[in-house]
Amino acid sequence: MTNSSNLDRVLVLEMVRVTEAAAIAAAKLIGRGNEKAADAAAVEAMRTAFNTLYMDGTIVIGEGERDEAPMLYIGEKVGNAPGKGPKIDIAVDPLEGTTITAKAGPNALAVLAIAEEGCLLNAPDVYMDKLAVGPGYSPNIVNFDNSVAQNVAAVAKEKGCGPEDIMVCVLDRPRHEAIITELRRIGCGVALIPDGDVAGVIATTNPETNVDIYMGSGGAPEGVLAAAALRCVGGQFKGRLLFRNDDERKRAAKWGVEDLDRVYDLEDLAKGDVIFAATGVTDGSLLRGVKHRRDGVMTTETVVMRASSGTVRWVKGEHRAA
Repeated sequence: MTNSSNLDRVLVLEMVRVTEAAAIAAAKLIGRGNEKAADAAAVEAMRTAFNTLYMDGTIVIGEGERDEAPMLYIGEKVGNAPGKGPKIDIAVDPLEGTTITAKAGPNALAVLAIAEEGCLLNAPDVYMDKLAVGPGYSPNIVNFDNSVAQNVAAVAKEKGCGPEDIMVCVLDRPRHEAIITELRRIGCGVALIPDGDVAGVIATTNPETNVDIYMGSGGAPEGVLAAAALRCVGGQFKGRLLFRNDDERKRAAKWGVEDLDRVYDLEDLAKGDVIFAATGVTDGSLLRGVKHRRDGVMTTETVVMRASSGTVRWVKGEHRAA
């Protein structure tokens, strides 16, 4: 794949600065029991950082619609070069894991993905059924036509192991009771996570996590962010929007979703050149969280990926007060 002319190489490092700013702001509220304050701090910091960049950016996945979110709402323009800079679509979750942060739990992240205009799905804020595996498997190794047991068996066969040696990551929710029961029956491992399904999906690409498959439903916007990461490092993703009522169906139509039963593949959600960045807020399987040293320096750990080059960079930052 050739490099996009719009996604200049310098934007890779700039995206690190943006997620670092959000993570540092949110980290000041770790364990304080205030989800909204932590999220608001991350949103404000991320928005301020975006507006220092030479680009004509549009939020396509954000904190919600304009009447729900005063900042980083869907359709909001960011960047300091409207009409002049490169046109870039942006998906953000300034604080993935607000509850995690409030309770000082693991795997809270500041996350974003950028792509050229029109390359990220404008996913409505509804649930999405998700299936994901890391790189190295045959195409369509997991899919919604298979049962839970069949998907596990297919991955186990190609790994050269039994189903009991497979680890599946699932959000710990009552709605997943049937999936969890079936996985236990099969005998495979189940990694239950309280929140943070972007990190859960990405875990399938990292051998150190031992996670082989991600299953279950979570937010559709988070599905696009996770797909953006998989586009950079390899893997497979299947997504299917879930609608609980007519209001959610109308919301999907507003954002251009015509086929409500469509199964989305990786490139349906994030195509072309994509840059993905995530900075740890609290310690997790993917990244260490923000640390406050005794000398007043704050440290951060970020992963930033680019689809066109397949590059993955791990960036450790030290931040001193101005």
